[in-house]
Amino acid sequence: MNIPWVRLVLAISLDGRLALPQGEITPLGGKRDRYFLEKSLAWADGTLIGGGTLRAHRNTCLIHDTELLKKRLAEGRSQQPIAVVVSNQRNFCSNWPFFSQPIQRWLMSQDEVSMKYSIPSGYERQFSMQENWKATLSQLTQAGLKRLLLLGGAHLVGSILQADQVDELQFTLTPKIIGGAYTWVPVKLENLPKLLSKNDAWILKQNEMIGDNEVLLRYFRNRS
Repeated sequence: MNIPWVRLVLAISLDGRLALPQGEITPLGGKRDRYFLEKSLAWADGTLIGGGTLRAHRNTCLIHDTELLKKRLAEGRSQQPIAVVVSNQRNFCSNWPFFSQPIQRWLMSQDEVSMKYSIPSGYERQFSMQENWKATLSQLTQAGLKRLLLLGGAHLVGSILQADQVDELQFTLTPKIIGGAYTWVPVKLENLPKLLSKNDAWILKQNEMIGDNEVLLRYFRNRS
């Protein structure tokens, strides 16, 4: 079964938080972090976004760097990766910026939800969640998405980690200690594969100071 390569990209505080304790949407990374995010977007065929993340931000990340856009076009690819929203909720507000951004939008829902209704307005395609993430992701490979950027939220990230289907971690570590409940993996997440906690589970591929006292870390899942 062919499945995409999944890269998780996040900017996090020193204590592993994504947002302030009250839930304010506050970008943690600086300008260089934004550049590395756009490089990952340029690499990807599609992005995975949880419904809660879409409701919080009401838009998604786009490539703005002109050289990255030119490179995608030269490769015969669309300017922006396809945004795949993973959610059983279908009635997102149509006037959110997300639905006017220059991207293709796909929706992935539980089978009984997606089979019951036609494709909602604003989306080009619809997919059903399968019995596991491997089978679910395989559908996206068949649809042409071989490289996926996982953008959150925490519950979506946790479920894919439980299935051991994250191949790469790219974190920008920011010099802040925030506290609160908004961690990048749910606090109550259980039943993670024990292999993920072994000393050799993740291989460090990049460790780079990128300015503003921020560090870019990239780890690959060791599947040998």
